[in-house]
Amino acid sequence: MWEALGTVRDLGRLQEIARVLVRYGFGDVARRIGLAGALERAGRLVHWHAVEAGLLQLDTAARVRAALQDLGPTYVKLGQVLATRVDLLPPRWIEELSALQNAVPAVDFERVRPQLEEDLGADPDSVFAELAHVPMAAASLAQAHAARLHDGTAVVLKVRRPGIREVVEADLRLLRHVAVIVEKQMPELARFHPAEMLRQFAASLLRELDFAAECRNAERVARNFQGDPRMVVPKVYWQWTSERLNVQERLEGIPGNDLAAVDAAGLDRAELARTGAGIVLKMVLEDGFFHADPHPGNIFYMPGGAIGVIDFGMVGHVSEPRRFQIVRLLHGLVDQDAEAVADVLVEWTGDNPDIDEARLQEAVERFVAQYRGVPLKDLRIGAMLGDVAAILRSHALVLPPDLALMIKTFLTLEGMGRRLDPDFDMATEARPFLERALLARYRPSMLARRGRRAALNAFDLLRDMPRDLHRLLRAARRGRMRVQVEVDALKAFGDQVDRAVSRLTLGVVTAALIVGSSIVLNSAGGVTSGGLRVLGTIGFIGAAAGGLWVLFSIWRGGRRK
Repeated sequence: MWEALGTVRDLGRLQEIARVLVRYGFGDVARRIGLAGALERAGRLVHWHAVEAGLLQLDTAARVRAALQDLGPTYVKLGQVLATRVDLLPPRWIEELSALQNAVPAVDFERVRPQLEEDLGADPDSVFAELAHVPMAAASLAQAHAARLHDGTAVVLKVRRPGIREVVEADLRLLRHVAVIVEKQMPELARFHPAEMLRQFAASLLRELDFAAECRNAERVARNFQGDPRMVVPKVYWQWTSERLNVQERLEGIPGNDLAAVDAAGLDRAELARTGAGIVLKMVLEDGFFHADPHPGNIFYMPGGAIGVIDFGMVGHVSEPRRFQIVRLLHGLVDQDAEAVADVLVEWTGDNPDIDEARLQEAVERFVAQYRGVPLKDLRIGAMLGDVAAILRSHALVLPPDLALMIKTFLTLEGMGRRLDPDFDMATEARPFLERALLARYRPSMLARRGRRAALNAFDLLRDMPRDLHRLLRAARRGRMRVQVEVDALKAFGDQVDRAVSRLTLGVVTAALIVGSSIVLNSAGGVTSGGLRVLGTIGFIGAAAGGLWVLFSIWRGGRRK
């Protein structure tokens, strides 16, 4: 599998990955995915037992987080995406992966300048009245520089790191190979469909590298909150924005993690928590388009109690049917309706043939029963969604990515709300949105729209029916219509019969060779005639080979059972 990676750069990166895995005690993983053999065939030396002293004292989750941090931007982003998969990973892993930091040393401005000149079409120091050469923040994919327009407006330049796209694409190429190998070599992980998860991650990461797409996301959210004073989204300056650079208004607010400054500014923490909850609930339940990474570094508390949000590189999309499922789930949790919760989970897991609906229903009923009689203000929506994800994990079920993002967003939101206000009550804040969303689904206009859509689908079906029926009858007349019924039990029985007949046939042929060779060698002149002696010997050799094959086939069949 690794032989397809022929470039020296790929081999060098493979060697670096292998060294990091060994350093943190994952040399056996490197061997299982074929890294050891690939590097040894390429003549690359790796000390497969060079585990760094003291690191094995850390638990596995901590070592994985540290290894991803050392491997660089692509792997840091992968860890951050995995931190959203509360349906796949237990809380300890989510906690560690959520701690992955994008902060890395900044690139010197003189290295960035040529790229900036190309994107701006002029010397950056002439385009802006002021431009700080020392970045205000540096992350794995980009760094931010404070600047000021000639009219005095404060802006931020988000500049993509030079050469980072090539690094990311090389890492994604290697990860695609790893995903295919994991599906084949590690059956315990195959149920998570690593190749499909990697495809979704690659698409998300490449979108995140497109800063113009990030600005389009920001403007879409701004349109959804147009006229709403609670939400502030920075203005985009499109004349200087491109794939590698975006220029946005600089928000003059209090960073989301500076609670002391919030108190000093006299802002009401409880009101800020309620405002943040209202913003996220509207994005998820009403708009179906939400900021999927609302951590304190992306939040600013603005004068007057509004909330400013930046960095729309990671967003979630929720379709209208999916939004209604989320509403039903949350409403079922708030109202302690176990049947409604179980129904939604079954819908989310799709046509999984391994799902045991009775066991799932029983687990959900036990889960909901522990909250019966608990006052609404004491319900923890984030914790409850985390418990729902744990139920899915225990049943080996996997959520669609958009729902995993949504659950992680709610968990982050409730955590931020409680840091602002220990008495923050997410359930009470959510209830009006849930009831409004349920009622909205049955508004006459919504019913008319769904009815119109159903009528159009039915009309299309009726319109195409004569043509489809004509094609079916024509195929039947020409003898081209085939009906194929597959029954696994019959297929397995047929395979067994086929193997048994093959063994029996070869056994008969082997016996015939033995008898025929014996007759040839014992016939008159059989021993003295060279030709007959060779013919008889060949017959015995063929019989021995056939007999050994029959014995091996019987032994292998027993092992397979």
